[in-house]
Amino acid sequence: MSDSSPKKLTTEQKEEPFLKLVFELGPLMIFFFANLRGEWLMRTFPALAAFGTPLLVATALFMAATVISLVASRIFMGKVPIMPLVSGVVVLVFGALSIWLQDETFIKMKPTIVNGLFAAVLLGGLVFGRSLLGYVFHSAFRLDDEGWRKLTLRWGLFFIFLAIINEVVWRNFSDDVWVNFKVWATMPITIAFTLAQMPLIMRHSVEPIGEEKKDEG
Repeated sequence: MSDSSPKKLTTEQKEEPFLKLVFELGPLMIFFFANLRGEWLMRTFPALAAFGTPLLVATALFMAATVISLVASRIFMGKVPIMPLVSGVVVLVFGALSIWLQDETFIKMKPTIVNGLFAAVLLGGLVFGRSLLGYVFHSAFRLDDEGWRKLTLRWGLFFIFLAIINEVVWRNFSDDVWVNFKVWATMPITIAFTLAQMPLIMRHSVEPIGEEKKDEG
């Protein structure tokens, strides 16, 4: 007899997407407001003036918030997702270089490096016949091989797009414009792209083997 009743999500499963959003957006919000109020922060807390410019003060606080976010993710979710981990490592390395050398270029290039790295991994995997995106999202989606190949290709190209647009913005606009773009534009663009992939995901979705067996029973 097949069990057609929908599976109930546990409290942890319901909370996980919200926690992921908080841990990802939290450091970005701190980065945005620290840059916006950088001069006030340096006046109020003179020790912060040692970092140099408002953007470098924001970078230092961004680094601290990123570490706290990764630790909190490990504590409350029991794991650190691979993409935030890679991004966090690059934040720490390039942020430290920016502060040490007093050169804001390094932190501005961080999104370019991260997105370029993700693109290289995904597209490089396809060259060797591996749809690596499937290893990341296999617990969220069940797709056939063609679906994973197409989705991996699209995400690889999308990461290249993000890398290019970051270069265009930071090289041609002010620091404030770049920070606003990083905080307020990148996430909506990514969400819109993700939603645009739903038709492909639906076309190539396959029913889990467990569900097939239940139906057959």
